Amino acid sequence: MQTTLTDRQVEIIEASGKILMEKGIMGLTTKNLAKEMNFSESALYRHFKDKETIISLLIRFLSDNITTRFEDILQKDITSEEKFIELFQSQFLFFKANPHFIVIVLSDGLLDHSEAIKSEIMKLMHTNALAFKKMIEEGQKAKLFNQEIETEHLVHFVMGSFRLQMLKWKLANFSFDIEKVGMATMTNLLLLLKK
Repeated sequence: MQTTLTDRQVEIIEASGKILMEKGIMGLTTKNLAKEMNFSESALYRHFKDKETIISLLIRFLSDNITTRFEDILQKDITSEEKFIELFQSQFLFFKANPHFIVIVLSDGLLDHSEAIKSEIMKLMHTNALAFKKMIEEGQKAKLFNQEIETEHLVHFVMGSFRLQMLKWKLANFSFDIEKVGMATMTNLLLLLKK
Protein backbone atom coordinates (compact mmCIF):
# COMPACT_ATOMS: atom_id res chain seq x y z
CA MET A 1 0.00 0.00 0.00
CA GLN A 2 1.42 3.36 -1.10
CA THR A 3 1.91 6.08 1.51
CA THR A 4 -0.09 9.23 0.75
CA LEU A 5 1.77 12.40 1.66
CA THR A 6 0.70 16.01 1.72
CA ASP A 7 2.76 18.54 -0.26
CA ARG A 8 4.07 19.91 3.04
CA GLN A 9 5.17 16.45 4.19
CA VAL A 10 7.06 15.97 0.92
CA GLU A 11 8.77 19.35 1.51
CA ILE A 12 9.71 18.22 5.02
CA ILE A 13 11.10 14.94 3.66
CA GLU A 14 13.21 16.86 1.12
CA ALA A 15 14.47 19.26 3.82
CA SER A 16 15.29 16.23 6.02
CA GLY A 17 17.36 14.81 3.17
CA LYS A 18 19.34 18.03 2.90
CA ILE A 19 20.06 18.01 6.65
CA LEU A 20 21.06 14.33 6.55
CA MET A 21 23.63 15.07 3.84
CA GLU A 22 25.01 18.14 5.62
CA LYS A 23 24.88 17.06 9.27
CA GLY A 24 24.24 13.31 9.33
CA ILE A 25 21.60 11.42 11.28
CA MET A 26 22.46 13.17 14.57
CA GLY A 27 21.90 16.54 12.92
CA LEU A 28 18.35 15.64 11.92
CA THR A 29 16.58 17.27 14.84
CA THR A 30 13.20 18.96 14.93
CA LYS A 31 15.00 22.22 15.74
CA ASN A 32 17.27 21.98 12.66
CA LEU A 33 14.39 20.84 10.48
CA ALA A 34 12.14 23.70 11.58
CA LYS A 35 14.99 26.13 10.88
CA GLU A 36 15.54 24.63 7.40
CA MET A 37 11.80 24.90 6.68
CA ASN A 38 11.64 28.47 8.06
CA PHE A 39 8.91 27.77 10.56
CA SER A 40 8.55 26.98 14.25
CA GLU A 41 9.04 23.58 15.85
CA SER A 42 5.40 23.67 16.95
CA ALA A 43 4.35 24.05 13.29
CA LEU A 44 6.50 21.03 12.43
CA TYR A 45 4.70 18.96 15.08
CA ARG A 46 1.43 19.49 13.20
CA HIS A 47 2.86 17.26 10.46
CA PHE A 48 5.07 14.85 12.42
CA LYS A 49 5.06 14.07 16.13
CA ASP A 50 8.83 13.45 16.41
CA LYS A 51 12.12 12.67 14.64
CA GLU A 52 11.37 8.93 14.72
CA THR A 53 8.15 9.51 12.75
CA ILE A 54 10.02 11.56 10.15
CA ILE A 55 12.69 8.86 9.68
CA SER A 56 10.04 6.11 9.53
CA LEU A 57 8.19 8.06 6.85
CA LEU A 58 11.40 8.62 4.88
CA ILE A 59 12.00 4.86 4.85
CA ARG A 60 8.36 4.18 3.88
CA PHE A 61 8.66 6.75 1.10
CA LEU A 62 11.81 4.97 -0.15
CA SER A 63 10.09 1.59 0.04
CA ASP A 64 7.11 2.84 -1.98
CA ASN A 65 9.45 4.34 -4.57
CA ILE A 66 11.42 1.10 -4.94
CA THR A 67 8.24 -0.99 -5.14
CA THR A 68 6.86 1.17 -7.96
CA ARG A 69 10.12 1.13 -9.93
CA PHE A 70 10.66 -2.61 -9.44
CA GLU A 71 7.09 -3.54 -10.39
CA ASP A 72 7.41 -1.59 -13.63
CA ILE A 73 10.65 -3.42 -14.51
CA LEU A 74 9.47 -6.90 -13.45
CA GLN A 75 6.36 -6.59 -15.67
CA LYS A 76 8.42 -5.90 -18.80
CA ASP A 77 8.63 -8.56 -21.49
CA ILE A 78 12.41 -8.92 -21.28
CA THR A 79 14.76 -11.63 -20.03
CA SER A 80 15.60 -12.06 -16.35
CA GLU A 81 19.14 -11.01 -17.15
CA GLU A 82 17.87 -7.72 -18.63
CA LYS A 83 15.58 -7.24 -15.62
CA PHE A 84 18.54 -7.74 -13.28
CA ILE A 85 20.50 -5.00 -15.09
CA GLU A 86 17.50 -2.65 -15.16
CA LEU A 87 16.67 -3.17 -11.47
CA PHE A 88 20.16 -2.18 -10.40
CA GLN A 89 20.49 0.61 -12.97
CA SER A 90 17.28 2.01 -11.49
CA GLN A 91 18.61 1.68 -7.93
CA PHE A 92 21.96 3.32 -8.61
CA LEU A 93 20.37 6.20 -10.54
CA PHE A 94 17.87 6.80 -7.74
CA PHE A 95 20.45 6.76 -4.93
CA LYS A 96 22.89 8.87 -6.96
CA ALA A 97 20.18 11.55 -7.06
CA ASN A 98 19.05 10.91 -3.44
CA PRO A 99 22.06 9.82 -1.35
CA HIS A 100 20.37 10.90 1.89
CA PHE A 101 18.33 7.69 1.80
CA ILE A 102 21.56 5.70 2.12
CA VAL A 103 22.52 7.82 5.14
CA ILE A 104 19.28 6.66 6.80
CA VAL A 105 19.30 3.00 5.79
CA LEU A 106 22.96 2.48 6.71
CA SER A 107 23.07 4.60 9.88
CA ASP A 108 24.59 2.82 12.85
CA GLY A 109 22.42 2.64 15.93
CA LEU A 110 19.08 3.52 14.35
CA LEU A 111 17.82 -0.02 14.69
CA ASP A 112 18.88 -0.24 18.32
CA HIS A 113 16.82 2.72 19.50
CA SER A 114 13.54 2.48 17.63
CA GLU A 115 11.21 -0.43 17.01
CA ALA A 116 9.24 1.70 14.52
CA ILE A 117 12.34 2.43 12.43
CA LYS A 118 13.51 -1.19 12.72
CA SER A 119 10.09 -2.32 11.46
CA GLU A 120 10.23 0.05 8.46
CA ILE A 121 13.75 -1.10 7.51
CA MET A 122 12.68 -4.75 7.81
CA LYS A 123 9.72 -4.05 5.50
CA LEU A 124 12.06 -2.35 3.04
CA MET A 125 14.40 -5.35 3.04
CA HIS A 126 11.42 -7.68 2.59
CA THR A 127 10.14 -5.62 -0.36
CA ASN A 128 13.54 -5.80 -2.05
CA ALA A 129 13.95 -9.51 -1.32
CA LEU A 130 10.56 -10.36 -2.88
CA ALA A 131 11.41 -8.49 -6.08
CA PHE A 132 14.83 -10.12 -6.38
CA LYS A 133 13.37 -13.55 -5.60
CA LYS A 134 10.76 -13.19 -8.34
CA MET A 135 13.39 -12.15 -10.88
CA ILE A 136 15.86 -14.89 -9.89
CA GLU A 137 13.20 -17.63 -9.88
CA GLU A 138 12.13 -16.52 -13.33
CA GLY A 139 15.76 -16.73 -14.48
CA GLN A 140 16.19 -20.18 -12.95
CA LYS A 141 13.03 -21.47 -14.67
CA ALA A 142 14.32 -20.10 -17.98
CA LYS A 143 17.65 -21.84 -17.24
CA LEU A 144 19.49 -18.50 -17.43
CA PHE A 145 20.55 -18.52 -13.76
CA ASN A 146 22.25 -21.16 -11.61
CA GLN A 147 19.73 -23.78 -10.48
CA GLU A 148 22.09 -25.64 -8.16
CA ILE A 149 21.97 -22.89 -5.52
CA GLU A 150 18.66 -22.23 -3.77
CA THR A 151 16.90 -19.02 -4.76
CA GLU A 152 16.96 -17.71 -1.18
CA HIS A 153 20.76 -17.96 -1.08
CA LEU A 154 21.11 -16.18 -4.42
CA VAL A 155 18.85 -13.39 -3.10
CA HIS A 156 21.20 -13.03 -0.10
CA PHE A 157 24.24 -12.82 -2.38
CA VAL A 158 22.59 -10.16 -4.53
CA MET A 159 21.30 -8.05 -1.65
CA GLY A 160 24.54 -8.39 0.30
CA SER A 161 26.63 -7.30 -2.69
CA PHE A 162 24.40 -4.28 -3.28
CA ARG A 163 24.48 -3.28 0.39
CA LEU A 164 28.27 -3.60 0.57
CA GLN A 165 28.62 -1.43 -2.54
CA MET A 166 26.37 1.25 -1.02
CA LEU A 167 28.25 1.12 2.29
CA LYS A 168 31.57 1.65 0.48
CA TRP A 169 30.03 4.65 -1.30
CA LYS A 170 28.76 6.10 1.97
CA LEU A 171 32.12 5.58 3.72
CA ALA A 172 33.84 7.31 0.78
CA ASN A 173 31.53 10.31 1.39
CA PHE A 174 29.79 9.65 -1.95
CA SER A 175 33.01 10.65 -3.75
CA PHE A 176 32.85 8.13 -6.60
CA ASP A 177 30.30 7.56 -9.34
CA ILE A 178 28.01 4.96 -7.75
CA GLU A 179 26.23 4.28 -11.02
CA LYS A 180 29.44 3.38 -12.85
CA VAL A 181 31.14 1.48 -10.01
CA GLY A 182 27.91 -0.13 -8.80
CA MET A 183 26.92 -1.39 -12.23
CA ALA A 184 30.40 -2.88 -12.74
CA THR A 185 29.96 -4.81 -9.48
CA MET A 186 26.44 -6.01 -10.28
CA THR A 187 27.34 -6.95 -13.88
CA ASN A 188 30.13 -9.15 -12.52
CA LEU A 189 27.72 -10.64 -10.00
CA LEU A 190 25.35 -11.41 -12.86
CA LEU A 191 28.14 -13.46 -14.50
CA LEU A 192 28.35 -15.53 -11.30
CA LEU A 193 24.57 -15.99 -11.22
CA LYS A 194 24.36 -17.22 -14.79
CA LYS A 195 24.29 -20.93 -15.48
